[in-house]
This record gives sequence, C-alpha cells and structure tokens, in this order.
Amino acid sequence: MSTHTAETETLYGLMAEFDTPEALTHAVEKAVSAGYKKMDAYSPFPVEEVIHALGLEKNSLPLKVLIGGITGCLTGFAMQYYASVIDYPYVYGGKPFNSWPAFIPVCFEMTILFAAFTAVFGMLGMNGLPKPYHPFFNVDRFSQFASRDKFYLCIESEDPLFDLSKTKAFLNSLQPAGIFEVEP
Repeated sequence: MSTHTAETETLYGLMAEFDTPEALTHAVEKAVSAGYKKMDAYSPFPVEEVIHALGLEKNSLPLKVLIGGITGCLTGFAMQYYASVIDYPYVYGGKPFNSWPAFIPVCFEMTILFAAFTAVFGMLGMNGLPKPYHPFFNVDRFSQFASRDKFYLCIESEDPLFDLSKTKAFLNSLQPAGIFEVEP
C-alpha cells in the first residue's frame, strides 16, 4: 500500500512537533488507530500515556536479570563445589566436603554480580546503545527543544503506510506546531 519513491527513500521519516504532552498523546493514539507501526515519540520527561499508546510496556529485561542472577548463584556454587570436593578435598573440623552453608556468601555475591551485569548490558543492548548518531539530530528544532519543552512524534519512512504526501496530511490534521522532514 505504500508508495516508496526516490524522495521517500532519502527520508528517515516525518517528525511533528507538539507543545503539550496531551497533544503528543492524542497524536500517538491517532497514529496507532490509523495503522502506523514504525514510529517513535520523544519528550523531555516520561509520559506514561504515550508509553502505553505505543505499546512499549512489555519488557523482557526483568526475566533476563533473573536468569543472570540464577546463573551467578549456580556459578558460585559450582566454583566452590569444584574447589572443595573435586580439586582439593580437605577434611577440617569433621565437616563434609560439600558443606553448602559455607557456600552461601559467595553464591549471594555472585548472584548480585551476574544480575547487575545482566541488567546493565541487557539495557544497553536492548536500547541499541551506544548510538553516537541519530537522524533526528539533523532537525535543528529537535536538537534545540527535545530535552527542554517540546514533544515530538516521528513516523518512519519504513512504515508500510508511509506515503510522503498522505503522511504529511495526516500529521497536519493533528495540528502540530511544525512538521519536519528527517534526513538520514
């Protein structure tokens, strides 16, 4: 259904600027109901309604951190088991080789370490960071006001419904403060 011309191939997308978070929320809801899928919204502070409208509330990071913590605990236990039972079995104080209560502090610390590393590197990977360049910074108003007091919605040219004139008309119907073409 999309008409990708040479002009749309040179665009990253169309960006609309809004003055209030309510206007951005309304615009995102209208864009989602119109069928647009490849879009993103930017604001100087988190807007919960926009997150829900974009469908971004589902996140796999907590599960990954749990798996990382369990892996850390098992790694700590395996290291101590190998050292105490297999590599250097030594009877001291009449305790068995596999004296698991003595393993608890190391297992706890390895759980925390692996979970923390999983959280940090998982967050960086899922966010696609580090990203030293993004096409949005080619729009002067975005680089000046995105972190101050303006709100932006960008519909990417990769969206199946993207047509330069139709998408621009759709964004104009949302009454933005401005519409900008985003160069790659």
